[in-house]
Parts: sequence; structure tokens; C-alpha cells
Amino acid sequence: MGVTAAASCVVVCKKNTGKNNPSTSNTHALYCTFGSCPSPSFSISGTVTQPQHHYHLDSINSPSHPPSAPSHASLLPKILSIEFAGHRYSFIFIIYSYFPYPFSPSGYHTPLRSSAPLLGSSARSQRDHPGRLHQIITPSNSNFPSANSLSPLAPSNRKDTMSSEGEQQTRDIKNHLLFEIATEVAHRVGGIYSVIKSKAPVTTAEYGERYTLIGPLNHQSAAVEVEEMEPTNPEIAATMQSMKDRGIGIIYGRWLIEGAPRVILIDTKTAYGRMNEWKSDLWELAGIPSPPNDDETNEAIVFGYLVAWFLGEFVCHERKKAVIAHFHEWLAGVALPLCKKRRIDVTTIFTTHATLLGRYLCAGSVDFYNNLQYFDVDAEAGKRGIYHRYCIERAATHACDVFTTVSHITAFESEHLLKRKPDGVLPNGLNVTKFSAVHEFQNLHQQAKEKIHDFVRGHFYGHYDFDPDNTLYLFTAGRYEFRNKGVDMFIESLARLNHRLKAVGSKVTVVAFIIMPAQTTSLTVEALKGQAVIKSLRDTTHVIEQSIGRRIFERSLKWHEGDPMPDEKELISAQDRVLLRRRLFAMKRHGLPPIVTHNMVNDHEDPVLNQIRRVQLFNHPSDRVKVVFHPEFLNSANPVLPLDYDDFVRGCHLGVFSSYYEPWGYTPAECTVMGVPSITTNLSGFGCYMEELIENSSDYGIYIVDRRTKGVDDSVNQLTSFMFDFCGKSRRQRINQRNRTERLSDLLDWKRMGMEYVKARQLALRRAYPNSFSGDEDEEDFIPGVEQKISRPFSVPGSPRDRTGMMTPGDFASLQEGREGLNTEDYVAWKLPEEEDPEEYPFPLTLRTKQPGPPSPLDSASAPVNGSQ
Repeated sequence: MGVTAAASCVVVCKKNTGKNNPSTSNTHALYCTFGSCPSPSFSISGTVTQPQHHYHLDSINSPSHPPSAPSHASLLPKILSIEFAGHRYSFIFIIYSYFPYPFSPSGYHTPLRSSAPLLGSSARSQRDHPGRLHQIITPSNSNFPSANSLSPLAPSNRKDTMSSEGEQQTRDIKNHLLFEIATEVAHRVGGIYSVIKSKAPVTTAEYGERYTLIGPLNHQSAAVEVEEMEPTNPEIAATMQSMKDRGIGIIYGRWLIEGAPRVILIDTKTAYGRMNEWKSDLWELAGIPSPPNDDETNEAIVFGYLVAWFLGEFVCHERKKAVIAHFHEWLAGVALPLCKKRRIDVTTIFTTHATLLGRYLCAGSVDFYNNLQYFDVDAEAGKRGIYHRYCIERAATHACDVFTTVSHITAFESEHLLKRKPDGVLPNGLNVTKFSAVHEFQNLHQQAKEKIHDFVRGHFYGHYDFDPDNTLYLFTAGRYEFRNKGVDMFIESLARLNHRLKAVGSKVTVVAFIIMPAQTTSLTVEALKGQAVIKSLRDTTHVIEQSIGRRIFERSLKWHEGDPMPDEKELISAQDRVLLRRRLFAMKRHGLPPIVTHNMVNDHEDPVLNQIRRVQLFNHPSDRVKVVFHPEFLNSANPVLPLDYDDFVRGCHLGVFSSYYEPWGYTPAECTVMGVPSITTNLSGFGCYMEELIENSSDYGIYIVDRRTKGVDDSVNQLTSFMFDFCGKSRRQRINQRNRTERLSDLLDWKRMGMEYVKARQLALRRAYPNSFSGDEDEEDFIPGVEQKISRPFSVPGSPRDRTGMMTPGDFASLQEGREGLNTEDYVAWKLPEEEDPEEYPFPLTLRTKQPGPPSPLDSASAPVNGSQ
């Protein structure tokens, strides 16, 4: 094995010409022995190239035998003041060393905690040859951010600071600072925006001004969401001013959301002139390629270097407190290998919300979860043209101190695709207060449902032959990922549900909404006409209603005893009849109600429409299942369906999210906190979480389809059965179920979920500063992320108590429902343990558990298929 021995040093001096381009500077080389190296200098000839990067010499002649290795301390860089040829020079230390193969680009530094290559075995080997000169310090006056500005030169593995006397001082971990880095800070793009925004109040309450978010500057969104202010932290102010002095646009402000967290937004456009240099450096540093035409990757690289620049310079100013940097997703992950290799004194956490390769593989026709261990990840990434992105994601995964995912299913996926087992699971939470309606959520459901009724009346005019009080609204929503989001399974199950409802003669009508943004040109004429026709009819009936009321009033004033009572012929005038007839004839429709509300850009190749055509769900009057595809996000300004998404969800009866690839799943979680039952799968993070946390989750209105162990056909049948059983519930049963669903809100609150983030930060600090933690405790493994199962909510809703002998008059309605053959499936008798005092349980009832006690007398009844609204 080769030895790491310093034979000589080269001081490369650059004349301060004042020009912006470092490559135009006059460069000279001085030769000298270094430290305690016992051998004479090597003979070096050639030209030093690329002063801001690694140095390559044309030829190097060394002694036949390498010198003995000096002590590690002698390898530390020294700072000298040099004058040459009458000019003052800035300087660079370059160490000439022998390294074993493969070369570690960290130079003479020992890796922080692992010597494994950043990208694992599948990425490009970090190769170099003996005799290469390696840059340790770059010119401080260069436009390229120097190593001084990017990292303190740590003398050892341990993340410590050095006092002026040279004594080692440990950073303060109790009052540590937290930076959270993501590309969606104060800028909505996807789900990470919701994660950070909803979590901000809890994190701000914990950290106060010690918590700062960092993201790229988007001028349009920042103008609305951020209030600029002067930084209160002097170290942050000094770091920002230093970056501004070197041409980087950067602002500090308050994010105008609950909690008002501090944010730092960096204008990446001001650093695009350095992009090619940084891309070259990233290749040399971590072996990560970067094609020129990938704008998203270019943005990620520039942002990553700017973040590393900021953190490196910040920890040079802040030397007392520990610093934690938490990165979200690969787009913010470029800074992680930079922090690792430049030994920036920050503790890092990386959270992947989904893997790049996993999303692409699941979108194709592959058996993803059963073949995870067999994928050639490099080849698969290359086939899909995302190898460079995959390299960034994998480098971030291996460079961080603590690696986390958002769910157990994603942890399993990351272990095989990213080749590192996650240290923990950080489930996504919600700001439950935002959705909280306490006792009003049932009323809000009724109000929102009435607005959906108005849309349905207009959309199905001319074929509106179903009872709105006996109509159920189902929906699915999310990004337009046809297979990943399970839309293919949803449409197939709707066709089977339609067949089953018609077979049993059900009077229930199901209207299924598909809310997914797609490429459209405009709203269809039919969609707009339907709403216009209904509005005209409503206005006409309102006029007739007022005239009838006025005539009844006038006729009543003239009435005397013995006169006949007013009849309809007197109340409805001939003019009213003509006006009403015109409106009724205007409602005649020659075709079927439309499936889609918008004109699609590519109608014949749209996967959703083609699947609907295949199963022939064309909204025929005989169909019990109607389909509406709304290829646009909802908002209250929509002329067809004027509802915000949250209000629309409240108005629906059931959300269906049969996803095949869903690392977490915010849509079913939002349904839960709003008291709307939902169907999810055991391949979604939310479904796995609730399945592990709750006994019999279907009793809470959370139905979980098995897509892991069952075949496609069996999974579709299970989903169909869930929807069919839901259609058989009575109005009272659905109300009881919504009550129980809404009671799960606290399980998804950030006040509970945020504890997993606390564990991750503590683990990161323990790994970075082990001497600051007393005792011999092992690192806590918090990957389970789930507490013991709970059988039921603490608050039990009202229930029939005739079985207890304590029935009150208010219970007669429930009792009558049971004896009419309506099995509520809500409550079962519970046999108390012998050691417990029955007097503490005035009503010996609990919600269903896996081991129920004696059956209820009402359990003998069977549920009907037809339920009333």
C-alpha cells in the first residue's frame, strides 16, 4: 500500500493584477523544502495551469525512494508573506504527496467519519496519480470563492475551534444554530413547500432567531411572501456583506407565514458567470458530471456552491456555537459533498422526500418493489438521462452526517437505490390549527357540498336524473403521474363499482372527480354553457318565485270567508309559464355530459381520457358512476367550479389515492385533518404510517389497499370493495365515521411529528461532537418513527347504550337505526380486564380493536347497499 508522505512543497504565487479573470494573472512558482521533510527538494519543471483548480505539471522527477513520512502535524499548511520580483503576491500552498490508489480527493485530510467514496462503488472512481499537486488554499482576492471563505482549515477529525492560545474548544451544542436549506423556501413548486411552511411555526417556537431558512431568490414570489429586514445576527450580517462585496445578490427577511421565520434568499443568477468553473470543480471533487443543457441541474450546482460558500464563511465568523445545516432533496444537496470535502465545520442532515430513480422506475411498467435489489442503478439512471442528477443525490446521501427519509417505504427504497440505510424517518406533518373547525366541520361539509351540487347540476344538465341527497362525491388529486398516483387503478375500479351498483339495483349515484393539472387551452364550451344554463334557470325561477309570493299575498288580503282558496292556476301567470317553458327547452341536450371540463392540448394521447374510453365510463344516464376530469388546480375564481381545494375536499365524501409510488402522501393526510375518509395504499408513506400506528384503520375512515403483496387485479377488487361498502353506509354512519376521522388530526400535527426532527438533530450533534455528550450511551436509532399502536381515539362519540342498561331518550334514534338492520360497525362491547375497577368505566364501550369482546346485539343485522344521504 502506498504511503502518504510530503516530500516537498510548492508555493504558487499569483501577481495581483486586479483583473477579474484569475486565469490572466501572472503566475510563478517558488520551490522550497517544507517543514520537517528530511529529503532535498524534488526537481519540478513545467507550467502551472488553472490556478483556481488542481494543478497539473508536465513532468515531475522524484528520488528513487520516497522520503519517510513526516508527522501529521508537519503536513498542516503554513501561511507565509512572500514578495517576488518587487511585487506583492497572494499565495497558495500546494502539497506534493504520494497517495494510495484510488486517490481520495480530500487530500492529506483524514475523512470525517468514513473513507468510502462519496458516490459508492457505482460512481466514477475518485482517481488521481502520484505526483499531482493539490490545492489547499486558493487566492483570497480571486473572484472564485476561496477555501478560506468556504471552510475553516480544521486540524483534525474533530469539529472543534481553536482559541488564540491554541487550546481546543468545543462548540456550544445546547444553543446551536439551525439552517434549513431547500429550493422551495418562500417559493411554491411542489410538496416540500408545504412541508417547510407548515413546520415553520413549530421550529420557530423551538429555536426563535437561531433558526434560519436558506433558498434561491425568486423575485416574483419573494415580493409577495417575504418582508426584507436587516439581519439581527452579526455573523450572518458579516457573511452576507462579504458575499455582496463579491457580487452575489442576497437578501434577508421575514417569511410572511405563521411563525414568521427568518429567511436568506440567494440570487443564483448573479453567480452564473462562475458556473463552468464550479462544474469543473464538482467533477474533480466528487466525480459528478453536469451536462450543459440541463437548466435544473445548473441551478442546483450554482445554488449548492453559494450555500457552501455562505456556510463556510459563516462558521469562520461564528466560532462558539454549533451549526446544523438540514438539506431537503437533491436540488439543495450539492452543498453536502462540498461541506464534507472542504471540512466546513457544520453538522449536516439530508432528507430525501423521494428518490429520483424510484420515481422514474415506478412510472414505467416494472415491478419496482419486488426487484429493488436487482436494479443496476447506474445503468437505469443512464437510460433515463438522469445519471448526473442521480450522482448528486447519491453524493449528498453519503456526505451527510445523518441521512433521513419521510417514510419507511422510502427508507427501504433508498437503502437499495442510494446504497445507504437511512438513520431515521421524518414523517411529514400538518399545521392542524389551519384546518381545525372543531364542531363546525360537519356544517362546513354541508356548505361546500352544496356548491359542488351546483356544479353537478350544471355539468349534467339535461341528464340530471339523480337525487343530490343520495349522491356521493369521490375524488383523487395530485400531480399528473398517471401510474405513480394510481389513476389507472382508480378509473378501473370505478368501472367495476359501476357494474356492481347496477347489478344490485342501487339508487346511489357516485360522481368521481379527477383533479390533476394537465396541458389545456381553455374551458370547454359545454362546461361553460352548462353553468350558464343553470344560472339562467335559477334566475328565472327566482323571478317566478317572487311573483307567486306577491300574488299569494295580494290574493290572501282579498280573501273572505266562503271564498275558494287560491289555486295554482291563479298563482302562475301565462307570462310565467312562457318564460319557464323557454328555460326548460333550453336545457335539452343531444349528447352525453362531457367527461373533461377543459380543451386538452393532446386529447387523443392523454392517459386519463384513454383509460376512461377503454372502460367506457361516458356518463350515460344508466351509469351509477359519473366521471368528471378537471385538468387544472381548483381556486375560488374558477367560473365552472368556484371552490378552493380545501373547501372542495370538505364537500366531498371520500378521497381515493391508490398510489403506486408515494413517499408520503399529503392529500390523504389533508383529508384526515378535515374529517374526510380516504383510501390509500400500503405503498404510500402515509398509508404505512397509519397502518402501523392504528388498529383497524378502516374504522377511522382510512382504508388501506394492499398493493405490496397482492396482484394488480386483486388490488383493484379490494379498492372496488372499499368504495362499494362505503356506498352502502347510511348518512348517520358516514357522520360517525367523519367524526372519528377528524379525531386523528392530532396524530398528524407537527407538534407530534416534529419530535422526529428533534431526534435527528440530536443524533447529528452526537455524531459530530461525541465528547460533548456525557456517558457511554450508544447512538439512538430512531428509524422506527412510530409509537405503540392506539386502538381508538381518547374521545369516544355517542353510541347506543341499551346494552348497558343506561339508555337515555336521546339514544332512541341510534337504537332504531340498529333495529332497522343498519349495522353501524362503529362500536363493539368491550370486556373489562378482571383487575380493573368497572366503576371507572361508566359506559363499558370502546371502538373496535383486533381482539373484540362479546359481540353486540346489533351485530346480527346486515348493512344494505342503498344508503341515504
